[in-house]
Amino acid sequence: MPEHTDVVIVGSRCAGSAAAVALARRGRAVIALDSAAFPSDTLSTHLLFTHHWAEVERIGATERVLELGAPLHARAGLGAPGVETVGPSSTYEGFSAGACIRRPGFDLALVETARAAGAEVREHVRVTDLLRDPHGRVRGVRYKQRNGVTGEITAKLVIGADGRRSTVARLVGTREHHSWDNQRMMAFAYFEDAQPENRHVAMQWRSEDDLVTVFPCDGGQLVALQMPPVRRADEYRADRSAAFAATVDRIPPYAERLRGCTQVSNVYVSNHHPSYFRHSHGPGWALAGDAGHFKDPVTAQGIRDALRFGRLLGEAAAPCLDDPAKLDRALAQWELDRDAQCLAMYQWANSLGRDDAVSPIEFAAYRWFAARPDGFTEVADVFNRIASPQQVFSPANVVRWTAAAARDPHVDNRQLWRTLRRDLRREAERMVEKRKFTHRRAASARLPFTPAASGDRDPVQA
Repeated sequence: MPEHTDVVIVGSRCAGSAAAVALARRGRAVIALDSAAFPSDTLSTHLLFTHHWAEVERIGATERVLELGAPLHARAGLGAPGVETVGPSSTYEGFSAGACIRRPGFDLALVETARAAGAEVREHVRVTDLLRDPHGRVRGVRYKQRNGVTGEITAKLVIGADGRRSTVARLVGTREHHSWDNQRMMAFAYFEDAQPENRHVAMQWRSEDDLVTVFPCDGGQLVALQMPPVRRADEYRADRSAAFAATVDRIPPYAERLRGCTQVSNVYVSNHHPSYFRHSHGPGWALAGDAGHFKDPVTAQGIRDALRFGRLLGEAAAPCLDDPAKLDRALAQWELDRDAQCLAMYQWANSLGRDDAVSPIEFAAYRWFAARPDGFTEVADVFNRIASPQQVFSPANVVRWTAAAARDPHVDNRQLWRTLRRDLRREAERMVEKRKFTHRRAASARLPFTPAASGDRDPVQA
């Protein structure tokens, strides 16, 4: 005989655990299934900004996460050849430092928080199919344990929080209404950090078409990340260690930060990780985290949004589970709200993730921010969703940076104007995409046009 619960969650990491906590705290019976066992790793950025900490706090996992011992990034910075802007992060809901925490410990802390809230989390369980009623409404899952035992669980709601290659998304046949192929790949490795004086500083550097970062993390280590253009993927396929070392050697401040540090892991690579929005709800089902929406990892926003919108999904669904029609309306509103809050960052991540070399306008922007007392904090406000990208990278600022580049005797003015025309064309394309977003989503989901509204919104959209 099948088991029964209020909600089955497929996947127990960031989005799944956050949804489980929200539902269990509201008295709902929750069973979360995961094919992995915890602690275990997963391919993911794991940088936390201050607004990440706010979401960790909301689900009650802060103490468990802090016990992992990751250094808090009291300062962070951005650099280009010959110029750096370093400063404190912006403050979000009382949190004023970031961190980098490896996923095995972080995810286990979330799972333990979900269990403490009253959710049941089962490991080594793989969902194989969905159960449906005669009208096609999802009403549960079929599963298979690692030891071969199979079973069924019926539920009022099935949440797919099972990542980019979501089984639930495949089984419900959902569609992407927006997508963007990544133009940069990722290659990263862990090092024993030999520079204790720099343990509280996170840095990113741009040089030509390279984008590289160093984030001190738990266990006395740091993660060194490289995001070269995808067109250079063959270098890493041929010899990823040699390609990684060559990139370190050609960026002096990056090499200096890794001086004396000992590599303690292989070089891990991801060549293909397109960003997208998927239609994320239907009769008896919803998609949370990367299962429903994924951004280019260049902005490191995935963990925060998985926590936030997993939690908001649980909060929206909990009071409606006994009324299918009311539940479906709540799920629709949750998706509209998620998209409204995520679109600006999605577009900005796609822009930052282009495979361009540093342009004269971009370099002038680095110098402008470096010269301002709170220059880095202004940029951090965008990463922390306190200010929109269009507020900080406004037309007035672009004119200012273009004028500064035009006065630079080292800048080729023909290249400058080509860059300006390119950037203006891209901005026009971004505005068109934003204007058409709702229509494309509605066409994909066959939803009516309704405005998104939430009492729990990012400051930039309040």
